[in-house]
Amino acid sequence: MVEVNRKTKETDIRCRIDINGCGKSDIKTGVGFFDHMLEALSKHSGIDIELACDGDLHIDAHHTVEDCGIVLGQALKKAIFPIQAVERYGNATVVMDEAATTCALDLSNRPFLVYEVNVSGKVGDFDVELVEEFFHALAGNAGLTVHIIQDRGRNKHHILEASFKAFAVALRRALAKNERLGIPSTKGVL
Repeated sequence: MVEVNRKTKETDIRCRIDINGCGKSDIKTGVGFFDHMLEALSKHSGIDIELACDGDLHIDAHHTVEDCGIVLGQALKKAIFPIQAVERYGNATVVMDEAATTCALDLSNRPFLVYEVNVSGKVGDFDVELVEEFFHALAGNAGLTVHIIQDRGRNKHHILEASFKAFAVALRRALAKNERLGIPSTKGVL
């Protein structure tokens, strides 16, 4: 179990994760759609996530979503690195009705995000542009190389949920144990 807490003038966040969990979650950010996405991430990654955020939602959800990405990324970095005896790379395509999104990732300790998801506007009262902010913060703070690509879809909810689930499944696959690999890098360190 790894714990990260972060308090700023904009957010107060408490986060605990267990990367060897079973996908249980207790998420309370005050942003309903975002909570739903984080619950899906937890379930499909197999990572237990407890996350509570008291954010400046009277302004909007930007600081809450981005800062949760920062904290979750910091927790993942503490839990994952230094890595050894895992697959390191993971990929998944997840479909939700008419939508399909693919995620490929590397536990590289070199943060990079490619986010090619063509949605705009809102799902309920959630600004969909915040999903990219979340993944940018998470990848940057976790030290992950992440590519999330929309394959097809029309329904914004389906596209974004497929994106979170594809990331989750790819992460689960990258974290899968593989004792034969030792440190999964020709450099000998990640």
